[in-house]
Amino acid sequence: MTTPLPPLPAPSEVPGGRTRVVLTPIGAPPRLRADAARNRTRLLEAAARLAAEHGAANLTMEAVAAAAQVGKGTVFRRFGDRAGLMLALLDHRERQLQASFLTGPPPVGPGAPALDRLHAFGPAVLRHEHENRDIYLAAGADSARRYASPAYDFRLTHALVLLRQAGARGDLNLLAHTLLGYLDILLVHHLLTRRGMSLERLEAGWHDLVGRLTTT
Repeated sequence: MTTPLPPLPAPSEVPGGRTRVVLTPIGAPPRLRADAARNRTRLLEAAARLAAEHGAANLTMEAVAAAAQVGKGTVFRRFGDRAGLMLALLDHRERQLQASFLTGPPPVGPGAPALDRLHAFGPAVLRHEHENRDIYLAAGADSARRYASPAYDFRLTHALVLLRQAGARGDLNLLAHTLLGYLDILLVHHLLTRRGMSLERLEAGWHDLVGRLTTT
C-alpha cells in the first residue's frame, strides 16, 4: 500500500533576498479502502514490471490486467484509461523516491549532514529515473507540465532546504533550479544515448557541481 506523504515545504521569497520555507501539502490522492489500495498497488506493480520488460510505449490495459490476474474492466475502473494508468504509475514511482528522501536511510534520507545528503540526492535521482526511464521520458516530454508538477516542487524544495543547511551562498532558488536542470531526464537521456556518457560520469559531474555551489 502506498502511504500518503506528509506535508512538504514550499519555497517563497521574503524581503532581503532570503528564502522562507513554508509547509504545504503536495496533493496526496484520496485514501482508499484497504482492499482497494492493495489492488491498486498490485496493478501498478504489474504495470511497472511490464514497462521495464517491454517498454512503457508498449504498455496496454489488457496486458496489465493479465499480469495482475484481474479482469480488464478492473483496470479501467481504477485508472480510467491508459493515460490515467501512466500518470498513476509515474506518481507511484515518484512517491517511492520521495519516501527515500523523507524517511529512508542516510545519506539519502535523514541522519546525515546536509552536504552529504545533497551529494547523495543527485545520484539517487539519476539511478531512479534511469531504472524507470520509459515512464519518466514519456512524462518529461511536456516541459510546461513537468515544471508545474508537485513532483518538481518537491525536488526543488528538497534541494533548496539542503542548500540552505549546507551553507550555500547566493540566490538559492536559482541554484536549486540549476541543480534540478542537471538532472533533467531528457538531458540525461541525451547524454547517455547520444553522447556516450555513463551514469558514473554524470554522478561525478553532480558531485563537482555541488562542490562548486557550496564552497564558501
